[in-house]
Amino acid sequence: MIPVKKEGILLRKTALSFESEGVLNPAVIKDNGKIHLFYRAVAKNNLSSIGYCMLSDYKTIETRLSSPVIIPESEYEKQGVEDPRIVKIDHLFYLTYTSYDGINAVGALATSSDLKSWEKRGIIVPKIPYEKFKVLSEAEGLIPEKYKRYNEFQVSHTDSGPVFLWNKNLIFFPRKINGKFYFLYRIKPDIQIVSVENIEDLNAEFWDDYFFHFKNHIVLSPKYDHESSYIGGGCPPIETEYGWLMIYHGVHDTVNGYIYSACVALLDIKNPGKEISRLPYPLFKPEEEWELKGEVNNVCFPTGAIVENDKLYIYYGAADERIAVASLSISKLLKELMIYSV
Repeated sequence: MIPVKKEGILLRKTALSFESEGVLNPAVIKDNGKIHLFYRAVAKNNLSSIGYCMLSDYKTIETRLSSPVIIPESEYEKQGVEDPRIVKIDHLFYLTYTSYDGINAVGALATSSDLKSWEKRGIIVPKIPYEKFKVLSEAEGLIPEKYKRYNEFQVSHTDSGPVFLWNKNLIFFPRKINGKFYFLYRIKPDIQIVSVENIEDLNAEFWDDYFFHFKNHIVLSPKYDHESSYIGGGCPPIETEYGWLMIYHGVHDTVNGYIYSACVALLDIKNPGKEISRLPYPLFKPEEEWELKGEVNNVCFPTGAIVENDKLYIYYGAADERIAVASLSISKLLKELMIYSV
């Protein structure tokens, strides 16, 4: 087992209306010596926006804004912009988030050159109607049958407008690979991967072909007990000499409800659709009071990480109500992963 230090709570909700119900699941990036957090802020009626704070070191708040920096503006996100992640590719910051309209939850993108002004690029994952996906899942060999079972809850919304397959945890790799953008996303219960030369190429024709070869795009599936219900992307992958370090969340159903843990795998550096190692146990799980009790109990939901020398800092939502940070040795983690190479 890798020693992990729970550094404690970093951010709590405040009396400000935009974050009075909770703060959680931050996007994190270090740029020009400062650590920037873009976090999900929840107001009454579960309306989410994205707040911002800057750190002078891994857990010291230097600046925290009193209003959100990204808010719901379009119909497809009218109920919230949720769970951001961020990377910098070349000279542009890519911030991804889940757009929620009250029925549909799908991945969207915003970009910035300065971390201040954001251009919304809209939904970039497939807006595939649930009924179409159901037909594909029933077609022999195209999509595993389990996907229909994991996503059939959405049919309950059919009287409220178009119902699309939920598609969350949209996360870019921090650089192009072989000249292409790569990103992860999650259709329950697995994590899938996408590669494309230009964002603009993510059109209907692209996705039709993608779903006809869907099995080829599944990068991780639940494997161990602590992730046996479903998994989803966490932090943007971190490039190491051994491969892409992927910190994700695994979910296990118990008599006391779901337990969300932080998990780790390693992907091939040249072919990130290939898993080369995975820890058979959670990196860390809910244990502290502030992880066990909150808006949603028993949740450690990692969404951002930075590396400083040998120290890996992981930022995560704790019980869907507050933001915490954990630390560990990245070299020890990589050494441990090498023991479990697949």
